[in-house]
Formats: sequence, C-alpha cells, structure tokens
Amino acid sequence: MAAHARIGFVLLLMPILLWLVLLIIIPHVDMLLISLRERVGVGEYRTSLANYVTIATEPLYMRTFMRTAVMSVLATLITLLIAFPVSYYIAKMARGRVRSVLFLLCLIPFWVSELVRTFGWMILLRETGVISQFLQWAGLVSGPVEMLYNDAAIMVGLVYTSMLFMVVPLVTTLDSLDDSVIEAGYDLGGSGWSVMREIVIPHAVPGIVSGCIVVFMLSLGNYLTPTMLGGKDSLWFTEMIYSQFIVRFNWELGAAFGFMLLFASSVIVWGMLRLTGQTLERTMG
Repeated sequence: MAAHARIGFVLLLMPILLWLVLLIIIPHVDMLLISLRERVGVGEYRTSLANYVTIATEPLYMRTFMRTAVMSVLATLITLLIAFPVSYYIAKMARGRVRSVLFLLCLIPFWVSELVRTFGWMILLRETGVISQFLQWAGLVSGPVEMLYNDAAIMVGLVYTSMLFMVVPLVTTLDSLDDSVIEAGYDLGGSGWSVMREIVIPHAVPGIVSGCIVVFMLSLGNYLTPTMLGGKDSLWFTEMIYSQFIVRFNWELGAAFGFMLLFASSVIVWGMLRLTGQTLERTMG
C-alpha cells in the first residue's frame, strides 16, 4: 500500500514537475547562459559579464528600468486604493445575489483578451473617441482631445487589466473575517475609521500583500498595454527586451535585460514581504 501511495503521489506531481522543468527551469538556465555570452566575432562568443556592464553603464537602460519600476509601484497602489473598498463591499456588505452579480461584474472584462480590452481603451481615449466627443458635446472643450500616448493612459490600462487580481485575494481574505469581530469593535466605542484601522486592515494584510505582489509583477512585465496606450515616447522596459530580441537580434543583451528584470522584481517583492512582516507561504496560501 505504501509503494502504491508513493507511485500515486509521483504521478500526481509529474505534470507540475514537467511544467516547471520544461517550461521554466530549462529555458531560464539557457537564457542565463546566453546572457553571459559576449560576441567577439561572426559566430564567436566568450563567457563574460559585458552585457550586464552595458546595462549598468548605459543611462537610457537604467532610466527606463527605474521608470518602469516606479510606474508599476504606482499602478499597484492605485489598484489597491480602488479595489479595497470594492472588495470590502462585496465581502462584508453585499448579500446574496447582489454579491454574486458584483463579483461577476469584476470578472466579465477578463472574458476577452487583453488585446481587445486595450483596444477598447484606445476607442474611448482617442481624439475621435467617446470621451472626447462627450466633452465637446458638453461644451467643456472647444475641439478634439487626445488622451492617448501618455503616462496617464498607460496607468489607466495597467490598473484596469490588474484589478481582478487585487479584488480576488482581498475578497477571499476579508470574507474570512467574522462579522461579530467588527460588531464588537463598534460595541466597544470604535468609529468606522478606527475599526477599519485596528481590525479590518490588519486582518486583510495577507490579501493586500498577495494582491500587490501579483499586480506589481503583472505591471512590471506588461508589454501590450504600455506599447499600445503609451506610444513611442513612453518607454517601458519590456519594450526594450522585445527590441533586443526581435528587432536587433541581440539575444545576449536581451537575455541580460530579462534576468535584470527578474532579479530586480524578486528583490522588490522580498522587500515588500520583509516590510510587512509576511511570508510568501502565508500570502499565497
């Protein structure tokens, strides 16, 4: 029986192990080896850190990375500020069918691809779009208003595409908070803000951290939204990675870009966990 149990356990783990090894570990190891190559001639390479030195010494690369990281953090904070009251209402105030409908409304946008959702924002924000026409009809502006191809449009797209990944962990965490605990806080003389600060938010910290990690990673690694809504003047680090691989065929530098992004995002997530006193095991499960 013990032998059969072990075989069954191995068979259950086999799909996830194959997925990890074939699609994550082996490609990343290969990319790491590519990033450590320096081209010295036609088809000739040597092992070197020259690609990472290039990243560290080229101001454009570092500025673009810092800009991408800062905007990703900002998008995460904005998503949290919008998603928290929505999640609290769904988890603690809505009941029955209303709760299901509200959660479904958060889910519906993700029934279509990110490309279609981004095109939807382009239709709304372009100078001949719905918002521009409404502003002209209302007499608030005298002519067409172009709201695309700037950082604000990128931020709108990032927040919109990431909202569900913040709402779900928050709703799950807040739903586990017993209503009687909140009622006890009010019975003891607490105000709405004090109950929120002393009871609700501390209980929701694992969900907040989990949602922030997912949203930050999605924003940092997003390619489609910054490219379509930001235009040529809004550089994003993933665009530089794409350019090195596809446009310039410089796989060595592109791989170094990718590992720099992976390393920096891991450091930021680790710092977030340390700052909040959480562990990855607790926030993710």
